[in-house]
Amino acid sequence: MNKHERNIYISNMDVNVAQKLLMDRSESYLMNATIERLPVLESHGRVSANSVFARVSSPNFNASAMDGIAVRAKFTFGASEANPIRLKKDRDFIYVDTGDPITDPYDAVIMIEDVIEIDSENVEIIKSAATWQDIRPIGEDIVANEMIIPANHEIRPVDIAAMLSGGITEIEVVKKPRIGIIPTGTEIIEPDEPLVLGKIIESNSRMFEGMVREYGGEPVRYKPVPDDYELLKSTISKAAEENDMVLINAGSSAGSEDFTVKLIAELGEVLVHGIATRPGKPAILGIVGNKPVLGIPGYPVSAYFVFETFARPLIRKFLRQEVQPSTKAEAILSRRIVSSLKHTEYVRIKLGMVEDKLIATPLNRGAGATMSLVRADGILTILRNSEGVEAGEKIQVELTKNIDDIKNTIVSIGSHDLIMDMIGSLMHRKNSAYNLSSAHVGSMGGLMALRKGEAHMAPIHLLDEESGIYNESYIKKLLPGSGIVLIKGVKRVQGMMIKKGNPKNISSFKDFIREDVQFVNRQRGAGTRILVDYILSREGIDTALISGYEREITTHMAVAAAISSGSADVGVGVMSAAHAMELDFIPIGEEEYDFAVRSKYLELDMFRQFIDIIKSEEFKEILMNLGGYGSEGIGEVIHIL
Repeated sequence: MNKHERNIYISNMDVNVAQKLLMDRSESYLMNATIERLPVLESHGRVSANSVFARVSSPNFNASAMDGIAVRAKFTFGASEANPIRLKKDRDFIYVDTGDPITDPYDAVIMIEDVIEIDSENVEIIKSAATWQDIRPIGEDIVANEMIIPANHEIRPVDIAAMLSGGITEIEVVKKPRIGIIPTGTEIIEPDEPLVLGKIIESNSRMFEGMVREYGGEPVRYKPVPDDYELLKSTISKAAEENDMVLINAGSSAGSEDFTVKLIAELGEVLVHGIATRPGKPAILGIVGNKPVLGIPGYPVSAYFVFETFARPLIRKFLRQEVQPSTKAEAILSRRIVSSLKHTEYVRIKLGMVEDKLIATPLNRGAGATMSLVRADGILTILRNSEGVEAGEKIQVELTKNIDDIKNTIVSIGSHDLIMDMIGSLMHRKNSAYNLSSAHVGSMGGLMALRKGEAHMAPIHLLDEESGIYNESYIKKLLPGSGIVLIKGVKRVQGMMIKKGNPKNISSFKDFIREDVQFVNRQRGAGTRILVDYILSREGIDTALISGYEREITTHMAVAAAISSGSADVGVGVMSAAHAMELDFIPIGEEEYDFAVRSKYLELDMFRQFIDIIKSEEFKEILMNLGGYGSEGIGEVIHIL
C-alpha cells in the first residue's frame, strides 16, 4: 500500500442493517461453538450446552421437616387438652431432628414445641397428628430424571445448588469464545512506559478485556502493534487463527496510515466500512477465515459504542444467548441537543430526580471524552433523520446505573470547581446510598436550571459589579420569591494561570492584548467569565484585541490543561487548578463560591449530609491541601428575601 494513499468510506450504512449483515455472515461459525465439560462447582456464569436432568431425588428419603417426635398418626387421633394422650419412647414415638429419615412404622412428625415431656421415657400430646404431617417426602424438591436446567441456560448460584442436590457433579457447557484484541498505533504506549510528547497511553484494549469478560468471553490481548503494514498483517492473521473473533483497535479511519480496512480486505472480506452512527462512524465489519473481524475506531467513546453495538451481540450469540433489553426510564431533557440527519447518535446523559421528575443533562459529546462514559447514568439514542431533541421534551434513556442510586442523588448544575468531586466522594463514602451529580454549565446556567426545576442546587460565584457582593443580587433578580437559600461555600482565590516560570513575563490583564500572548476564556454565563469581562471593562481593554478571547472552555481544569499543553499562554481560574497542573499563579482576588438551593430541599437527608460534610474537619483539611480556599462561615444558610 502506498504510504500516502488514503482510504475512502465505502458506506454510511444504517446501524441495524449493518448489525444484521454481520450477524448473518457470522452465523455459521457462531452456531458451531465448542462444548467442554467442567465441574458443576466451576460453572457459575457459564452456559449449559444441553439440558441437565437429576440423577437422584432430593430428598432421596422421607425426611423430618421439624425437630420433634416421629409418631404413628392413627395412635394420636382424639388427643386434646381435655384428653391428652401419653406416648412411650421407642414404642409409640422416637425423637427426630430436622432432616432425619422417617421410616416405617412412623408416618407423622409432631414439632417439639407441641410435646409435653413427662419423664425420660414418656411424653404427652394434646393435639392429634395428620398422616405425613411435617414430613418431606422423597423427591419433594427434585425428582430423579426431572430437568433441573434447560440447554442454553446461563448458570446461576441457585442452579449450582440444585444440580448438586440432584446428584450432578459435572456439566457440559458452551466454551467461552476467545476474543483477540489488537491495539494499534505507533503513538501508543503501555501505562508503565514514560509518557513523552506525542505518545498516548493505550487503554481501550483494557476496556475491551473487561467488557469481553462481562459478556461471557475470554479476552486475548496482543501487544500494541505500530502502524507497519506487514507487521499488522501478520498479527491480524495470527489472531484470526487463534481466536473466535478479532477486534482491531484504531486504524479504521481514512488516514494514510489507517491500514485496517485494506488488511481485512486482503486477508478476507470487508462487509461494511462506515456506519451511520456518531460516535463510531469509521467502524469496519469484516470476515477473515469465516470469523468476524471488527475494525474499531481509536477514540474511547467511539470504541465503547462500536463494541456494544457489534461485538457484544456476537459474543452473546456464540454463547447461544440474546442481548437482554436494557432498562429504560422516561426523563425530561434539560438542554437542547442538535443532531445530524445522517447519523444515529448516542448521547451520554447525567440523570437526577428533582421533585417527581427525572432530569436528563447531556454530557460532553466528544468521541474522545472517556470521562463522559464514567459519569454517565444513561444513554440517549437519537435516531437517524432526526434533527435533535428540544429542551423540555420527554425522552427515553437507557440506564447504565441503578435507578435507586439516581433517585438518591443531589443534582448540582452550575459553576465548576474541583471541590465538587471531593464533596461527592465524601458523601458516597459516608453513606453509599447518596450521591452528588455535578454538571458544569456556569453560574448563570445553574440559576436557570434552578428556575426551571431541573436541579436541586446551583454552585455560583456571581459578582455584583455595583455592590461588590457575590451571588445574592442575582438570585433576587432571576428567582424572586422562589424560596431560594444560599448555603455558604468557600472563599477561593481567582487569578491568572500561566506556565511555570512565566516565560512570557505576563503580569497583568494588559498583557492579554500582546501579539505573542494566546488567551483561553471561559464560556459565557460562567462566573469566571463575568469576572474577566468586568476587569477588562474596568481597565478599558478591547476584547477584540485579545487573541483567544472567543475560545471558550467549560472548567477551570480544562483551562489549566490548555496552558500546560502549550495551546494557550494564560487563562483565568482558581488557584487549586493551577496547583493541580503545576502552573504559576498570579492572584486577582478572593471570591465567594456558594450553593443556591430551594429551601424545601434542606429537609432531605442527603442535603443534611451535604452540609455536614462541607462543615467537617476532613473537608476543611482537603481545602487546605488543595490551596487557595478559605472555609470561614462554610455551611451557614442564608435566606434570600
